[in-house]
Amino acid sequence: MKSIITGVSGLIVGVILTGIIGFYSLPGMMLMEDESQYDFETTLEVFEQAVNDAGWSILTVHDMQKTLLSHGHDVKAVQIFELCSSKYSAEILKLDDERIVAPLMPCRVAIYEKSDGKTYITRMDSQLMAKPFGGVITEVMDQAASEIEDVIARVIR
Repeated sequence: MKSIITGVSGLIVGVILTGIIGFYSLPGMMLMEDESQYDFETTLEVFEQAVNDAGWSILTVHDMQKTLLSHGHDVKAVQIFELCSSKYSAEILKLDDERIVAPLMPCRVAIYEKSDGKTYITRMDSQLMAKPFGGVITEVMDQAASEIEDVIARVIR
């Protein structure tokens, strides 16, 4: 009986510790941040050209510094890009069951300055986010993420 209680207790402690470790490490796994090799304005220019060269579209750019300034908040430069590749989005959105990932579309990439004076580029780890879905979603998002990483590689150190 004592060994059963010890075994169950160990299992419970293991599950709790796994949950705690997962809770604190997941945010760092879901988002990726890299330092740009350029200043803010040059990073924007090189990134936009790389997106176009890759055949992707920039649907919109949110200038968060400008938007927040209009509401009385002064923040460092932040621009959020919404990117789309019709070949990838069509593969997912044409299928009923796969449409559930529509909130993850379009791909978003943020470019911003930090107080250290450097420019950074960040994005969601789409490959990691897609893995639990499996099938078409994982395949398509892996391909799309790979292309976006090639684009980002042109601006990071």
